[in-house]
Amino acid sequence: MKLGMLTACLPELPLESIARWAATAGYEALEVACWPETGGRDFEAAHLPIASMDQARADQVRAVMSACGLTISALAYYENNLHPDATRAAGFHTHLRKVIDAAALLEVPYVGTFIGRDWTRSVTENLRMAEPIFRSVVDYAGERGVRIIIENCVMEGWHPDGYPGNLAYSPELWEWMFDLGLYLNWDPSHLTWIGIDPVATIAPYADRIVHAQAKDIEVLPGAIERYGFFGKAVAREDPWDVGWWRYRVPGRGQVDWNAVVDGLYEHGFTGTLSVEHEDPVWGGSEDKVKAGLVIAQQTLRPLIIA
Repeated sequence: MKLGMLTACLPELPLESIARWAATAGYEALEVACWPETGGRDFEAAHLPIASMDQARADQVRAVMSACGLTISALAYYENNLHPDATRAAGFHTHLRKVIDAAALLEVPYVGTFIGRDWTRSVTENLRMAEPIFRSVVDYAGERGVRIIIENCVMEGWHPDGYPGNLAYSPELWEWMFDLGLYLNWDPSHLTWIGIDPVATIAPYADRIVHAQAKDIEVLPGAIERYGFFGKAVAREDPWDVGWWRYRVPGRGQVDWNAVVDGLYEHGFTGTLSVEHEDPVWGGSEDKVKAGLVIAQQTLRPLIIA
């Protein structure tokens, strides 16, 4: 197992600068953010020139990683592949294929994305729509020696009423997507707030958990009694503010990291555990973000065999 980090939390820094810092901070791998360079939402970044990537540029990136003693564990492009706007969805699909091409040039084994959801349709309709889309993506990636990994994030902010916006949040849906040839970028934080014991999901799906993310979650005392499980309904100005929990860096929330790492080891996980920093306490500036990443490293490093 390697300890890595997702680069999206440092969108203003070039990849080489992140790599140098990550190596000195005790990280071994980078999960590289690959959104388009036109900009986007918080926790998105364009750390590789996907549109213009060629073998020469890939060789340069690999040389930088090698000089820093790092590997690239996965390329990250998490978008709504079932978006109800057909034009936007087509753009996401096109860029996803370019990210797969870049992974092949870089000899990176995984590309991460979301299933997504068309929130105007039922879950059953969405799954029917998704099958040909993802079979095609899996085939495209497989021809290039790349596997597609799906994060089990709920993406409640994508739904107008705060319901799941990414149909990969539960083991029931994992089994559906595994049948399409997809793998899992497993994140215990999302399971925790929807009432699923994350450690209990490791053993049954160990052969499909090929990459994992380390993000913690803090349940705010008493808040669920006001808002209920689905979160704020009337005063939800920010679609991501459910009102009763928030993301934290590992060690500052309620995930049992000893049990998580031990469970991954017990069931043969040999991939990268990649810190995904979305902690509002340790955010807002480069220095604070890096401090949060240090906290995460200090929490996880003693649990991972060097």
